[in-house]
Amino acid sequence: MQATSPHRGRPGRRRRALMALFAMGLSVTAWAQTPGAAPCVLSMRWADDPPYFMRGPDGQVRGVRFELTQEALRRMGCQFKLVELPWARALIELEAGRLDMLPGALRRPEREVYAHFSKPLQRSPNVLFAHVDAPLDPRARRLTDIAATGFRLGVQIGVSYGPDFVALSADPAFVDRLQKLTSRRSLWQMMALRRIDGVIADEATGRYELGELGLTEQIRQTAVVVSDEPALVMFSKRTVSAEFVSRFDAVIAEMDRDGSLAAVLRRYLGPEPGELTPGARALRAAGAASGRAPRR
Repeated sequence: MQATSPHRGRPGRRRRALMALFAMGLSVTAWAQTPGAAPCVLSMRWADDPPYFMRGPDGQVRGVRFELTQEALRRMGCQFKLVELPWARALIELEAGRLDMLPGALRRPEREVYAHFSKPLQRSPNVLFAHVDAPLDPRARRLTDIAATGFRLGVQIGVSYGPDFVALSADPAFVDRLQKLTSRRSLWQMMALRRIDGVIADEATGRYELGELGLTEQIRQTAVVVSDEPALVMFSKRTVSAEFVSRFDAVIAEMDRDGSLAAVLRRYLGPEPGELTPGARALRAAGAASGRAPRR
């Protein structure tokens, strides 16, 4: 699948055909099913974020979300065109109808105004990774359990880590111990040098990046789960119908049943993908202990 620049343009004939269909109350769903219609092609945002999206040795984009959405759309008779965009710009483009799909989004009330949301493709919580020699109580399960211990935490600038982190950010002592950087890879290197004790990261991304950097012997995943809200696929309401999203969800469920979804997760995340990752197992165990299922 060819990646394009942020300033991509759709063929004029296709745009005019789409506008005519929208004027008649049709959308991607009806358009894809119209005999003789142009191919069903949706624009989808991507950015380097392994193992979800990344360039392989051949320069081609690949990754978990790339393969899952590619296969789901293939089964629906559609394709996607990749558009490389920063996250904030992608939200603007989706709202305006200039972008059709945005994987990896969290459901928020303000976004529901202009976007449909898929069901979760895969569950990967934000967890705490710590240096093997860091002063961490093995009984710790939440960020609040380490707040008063002197633990030096590394975080990315502009990233939200859930309600516990927001609450602790009101504590000046906690904030003073934070190391904030733009690059998560720089934080891994700081931890390897023992300048910080731990880093919060998406479980799948953290495991992947530590493997790439050769730091799995120095840095370990802990049982501290910071947040567990699942990431979804956003679809622009201006260009994609609710019926199309329902079909997308049905195809993902079909991929789950036939094993193809698990195969993609296993290829990038190892033998315990998605719902079976250590962090997800911790969430499941906590839910069982409290008499409730983990939040999806």
